[in-house]
This record gives sequence, C-alpha cells and structure tokens, in this order.
Amino acid sequence: MKIAIINGPNLNLLGTREPEVYGSTSFDNYFKELQEKFPNIELSYFQSNIEGEIISKIQEVGFSYHGIVLNAAAYSHTSVGIADAVKAIQTPVVEVHISNTFAREDFRHHSYISKNAQGIIIGMGLKGYQLAIASFLP
Repeated sequence: MKIAIINGPNLNLLGTREPEVYGSTSFDNYFKELQEKFPNIELSYFQSNIEGEIISKIQEVGFSYHGIVLNAAAYSHTSVGIADAVKAIQTPVVEVHISNTFAREDFRHHSYISKNAQGIIIGMGLKGYQLAIASFLP
C-alpha cells in the first residue's frame, strides 16, 4: 500500500512556528514516527510553499497511490486549483488540519478541498495524520 502525505505552506516550520497552535515536533521527526507505526505502508512525504507544486504532486500520485493525506494549510481556504486537482484524480484524499480551523479566524472556516475529500480530520494535532493513514486500511 502506498500513501502520500502532502503538506502545504509554512508546514515546513512545524516545531518552531506557533508551538501553542501546532506543537513543538517537526514534521520530519513526526514522519519517522509514522513510518515506524505503519511499517507495512510505503509512506512518502512532500511539502511545498508553492501552490502549483502541490497541484503537480497531487496529479503525480493521484492515479497510482492508494491514498493521499493532504494538509494544504492556508491554500485550503483559497485554492480552487488544489480543489480541482483533488476532484480530478482517482486516489482518495483525506484532508487534515492540525488545528481546529473552526476555533480560529472566520476565513479558516471554509475549505475548497473538503467537498472533494473522502474525509476531513480537524483539530487533532499531528495525530490527525495517523488517523488519516489508518482510514485507508482495510
């Protein structure tokens, strides 16, 4: 089973960016934990601050992987292009947000991606990625 984790803008700063919201663990360290927790799954990880690169990655894995865990971060609230990429592929997508977006600014209450996602996990911290991966298991 192959699952891609795709993270959007500023998530490369996890561990240092607003630790009161996002925690103090870097995603690289957390990714190693996920690999240990799911040894029978081929996990890949991609992060970009550039919208077009995220779209290209979704298209690249969207017809050959078993699942995509997508945290498009701020692009969730602004990118019709990423939403269209999710809609255009065959691979199911679970949208993840580390923080509870509904407890934050009003503009974060809407996601263009959610309508095309298989599911949404919001506000569970980094554990949301683990839950998303588990949702693809039989």
